[in-house]
Amino acid sequence: MAEIKKIMIVCGEPSGDLLAGNLVAALQKLQPQIKFCGVGGLHLAKTRAEIFYNINELSVMGFFDVLKKLPRFLKLKKLVLAKLNAEQPDCLILVDFSGFNLRLAAAVNKRLPVIYYVSPQIWASREGRINSIKRFISKMVVLFKFEEEFYRKHQIQADFAGHPLIDLVTSSVNQQDFADRFGINPGKKIISLLPGSRKQEVRLILPLMLKTAQLINQAIPQTQFIIAKAPNLETQNYLNICKNFALDLKIIDGRASDCLNIAQASIVCSGTATLEAAIIQKPFVIAYKTNLLNYLLYRPQIKIPYIGMVNIVAGRKIVPEFIQFNARPKMIAQAIIELLQNPLSAQSMNQNLKAVKDSLGAPQAADRAAGFILNFLQNN
Repeated sequence: MAEIKKIMIVCGEPSGDLLAGNLVAALQKLQPQIKFCGVGGLHLAKTRAEIFYNINELSVMGFFDVLKKLPRFLKLKKLVLAKLNAEQPDCLILVDFSGFNLRLAAAVNKRLPVIYYVSPQIWASREGRINSIKRFISKMVVLFKFEEEFYRKHQIQADFAGHPLIDLVTSSVNQQDFADRFGINPGKKIISLLPGSRKQEVRLILPLMLKTAQLINQAIPQTQFIIAKAPNLETQNYLNICKNFALDLKIIDGRASDCLNIAQASIVCSGTATLEAAIIQKPFVIAYKTNLLNYLLYRPQIKIPYIGMVNIVAGRKIVPEFIQFNARPKMIAQAIIELLQNPLSAQSMNQNLKAVKDSLGAPQAADRAAGFILNFLQNN
């Protein structure tokens, strides 16, 4: 079997960096001698991989943000290709970040094995990208069972590893210890706000959540609100927005699971965070809005009825979604108040969330993904 000496890995956003870091750690356990280099952030750097480009300020939100940063992406693509030529790795692993990574795969054009970890959401929009994957990707390693079935139907090698969040999402302290540490009164109603991990998301979605919080506080006085801060963003981004709202607010850095766990209900930005909330099994609603022009460009391309991953995995709407024009504080507040005041609604949602959690696969997903990758490389 072929000896694997070096692997290059490319991700572009904080969520992808987290998964890339855990995948590399799992690969290092199986084959400690493999060297890693790539494009990543804090989590990938913790594995002692050589980071030749940091992902800070790389994430984008919508078509116009992509246009604005296009020179940066073109420069990065050129850098990655030059690094590939210089380093001659045995494999290229692409993690999510499909707008960039699929174009990079086309430029590499299978000069070496190209493995894609965390599938582009082609089952949701722009299914034509399946042709690029067929041509330029050697193997898919996917997080959801339905994705494995989707790719195999299109005669593309794919293995379902399960979702790494099953291992990553844990509430590390009990609720009382967490409350004591951050000055939270567990005798009050607690609502957590998760406005996303991109600066643009926080700028657009956090004010919406805070306006909703004001309405909730009017209906249920003395409610506390916790903002789960993304570790990759500056606290000042949040303070600049919060200063205009007279609320009992705590901003807690990098403890999203604990924030979800201590809350009676949460408002969550659409994305991976909805799966995190499902794993914690606490009731929540989804709120999301983007730049209007971006919405008008992208909405016609979406072929599925939901945008929340938790609803997509469930195959039906188990969590209310308030998207764009329906993302109104009054409507969101009513949904949260219903969850707080009607125990049967919260209990029913939690049962549905457990079913979603169970469908995400067994623990040690990153280990399985690493095994699939090494087995493929050693036999090809």
